[in-house]
Amino acid sequence: MTGAGASELQKRKQSDAHAALGFAVRGLRGQQGLSQEELGFRAGLHRNYVGAIERGEINPTFRVLLKLERGLAVPLSELIELYERLSTTRRPR
Repeated sequence: MTGAGASELQKRKQSDAHAALGFAVRGLRGQQGLSQEELGFRAGLHRNYVGAIERGEINPTFRVLLKLERGLAVPLSELIELYERLSTTRRPR
């Protein structure tokens, strides 16, 4: 698929949860004044991979979350708490 069809398929693959995680990463990165490239360097990830996470296009592994923790210099719990605040998919218990 090419053109608009490919981008439409990609949009459907992105879940609200992945988008919320991406917003959380972008928010923490922005608070620190880091570029995607600098975060990628600090975390040991390619800048394009950081961008894909921020756009909610991929499902990062736990290992990647730990790398983001190191790159952002915040506890993983802080990243998860921000994700939870941004997530529209959470249901009341």
